[in-house]
Amino acid sequence: MPATRRPSRSDGDRSRGTILEAAAALATVEGIDGLSLARLATVTGMSKSGVFGLFGSKEELQLAVVGHARTVFVREVVEPALTAKPGRSQLLALCLGYLDHVERRDYPGGCFFASVAAEVGSRPGPVRDLVAAEHDAWIGLLAAQAHRAVADGELPADCDPVRLSGELGVMLTGADIAYLLHDDPRIIDTVRAAVATRLASPDTEPS
Repeated sequence: MPATRRPSRSDGDRSRGTILEAAAALATVEGIDGLSLARLATVTGMSKSGVFGLFGSKEELQLAVVGHARTVFVREVVEPALTAKPGRSQLLALCLGYLDHVERRDYPGGCFFASVAAEVGSRPGPVRDLVAAEHDAWIGLLAAQAHRAVADGELPADCDPVRLSGELGVMLTGADIAYLLHDDPRIIDTVRAAVATRLASPDTEPS
């Protein structure tokens, strides 16, 4: 009789990754508060006890889902943009990468953080704090490149980098919402053009 194979750590890591990927997608459609061990067991084909054994509590699951979504966002949006020249080019690449992320529907409910922020924004606790921290990090990344662009003369000297990063964040989130509602690629194209215009260098001739 062959010996029973004991699950390895890599098996657990793969199972955890499968659950987190499914949970992040579900959270953008059904809400992060609606995630349950039973629902994820059904979606992933795992046992409820198996899912519980990997996370232990609903809050632990939610925090892990936010962390997984961050990893996806960094991989799909941030890392490709970091290959561009720091300053205006990198700022533009970050914004266009976000719009590409939304248009590809990497998550069925659009940007994970835009979706979940609307849900947890009025609910104090560790999940809200983590989502808020990720939002601050994203806006801070935009602001850092805006500062660099102003310092290098790529944006007008009187441009306020903090205000600009906030404006860009609102434009991108608005595009996410509108695209979800209407499923019209022209929305993304319009915002791409608007971002490019907003980030035009001082010596760019008006069209």
